[in-house]
Amino acid sequence: MKFFNKNVNKVLSIILVVLSVIVVLQFVCSNGTLNAGETPKESAMARVNPNIQKIVPTTVAPTTTVPVETTTAKPKKKKPKATTQPQTKATKATKPTTQPVTTAEATVPFATAIPPKEPVDYQSQWDAGYLVAIDNPDKTYQCAKVTLTDEDRDLLERLCMGEFGSGGFIGAALIAQSVKDAMCFDGYPTVASVIENCHYTGSTKIGTNQECIQAVSYIFDENKDAVQHRIMYMYNPDMVQSAFHESQNYILTYQTVRFFDRWGY
Repeated sequence: MKFFNKNVNKVLSIILVVLSVIVVLQFVCSNGTLNAGETPKESAMARVNPNIQKIVPTTVAPTTTVPVETTTAKPKKKKPKATTQPQTKATKATKPTTQPVTTAEATVPFATAIPPKEPVDYQSQWDAGYLVAIDNPDKTYQCAKVTLTDEDRDLLERLCMGEFGSGGFIGAALIAQSVKDAMCFDGYPTVASVIENCHYTGSTKIGTNQECIQAVSYIFDENKDAVQHRIMYMYNPDMVQSAFHESQNYILTYQTVRFFDRWGY
C-alpha cells in the first residue's frame, strides 16, 4: 500500500510539473502574438488619426498596378538632383561608417520607446495632420519641403509599393517619410541615392497603386509627415531578426513593420 501511494505521489508531481510548463508556454506564446512585443493598447493600429478618411486625397487620378517583367531603363550617368535641395535647421547626422547588419540570431529582444517626460496628447498630433500618434513625439522635429523630379516621384511611388504596399496609405506614407528624412538629414539628393546608400530592398519593378501615389503626394507635395518624429530605419521581424535595428531609437510598429530613428543627429 505504501509503495502504491508513493507511485501515485510521483505521478501527481509529474502531472503538476507538466501543467506548470504548459501554462508558462501558453503565456509566452500569447505575448508573442502581439505586434512586436507591444500590448494591444500600445499598438499603433489603435492610434491612427480618426480623421484619416478626410486626410487621404481623393483628387489624384486613378492608376492601375502594372507589374514590370523586365528590368527598368538604364539609369543616366548623372543622377538627377531634386528641384529643391532639402534643407533643415537640425544638424545633419553623421553617416555611419558601417552599414546596418541584419543578424539571424535565435532571439533578438524588442526595443521599447523612450518613456515620455509628460503626458502624451494624441489629439494634438492628429490635429497637426500626423497620421499616427506616437508615445514619444519629437516636438522639435522639422523637415523642409523637398520637391521631387518626375523621375524621383515615379521611383518613390514604386518603392513605397515594394517596401510596404500591404500597409495601405499609412504604410506607404511611413516609407515616404523615411526617404524624405534621409534626404533632409543625410543630404541625399535623389530617391535613387537613398535606395542605394540606405540599402532599401523593396522591389521597384511591381508598379504602384493609388494609395502609394497619394502617400507620396501627402508627404512631399503637402510637406506632411506620418509621425512626429524622424524615422531612418525599418524592418519586419516576421521576416528577419535584426539586433542592429533593435539597438536604435524605437518609434512605432505599424502592422508588423517596426520603425526607428538613430540615436543623436
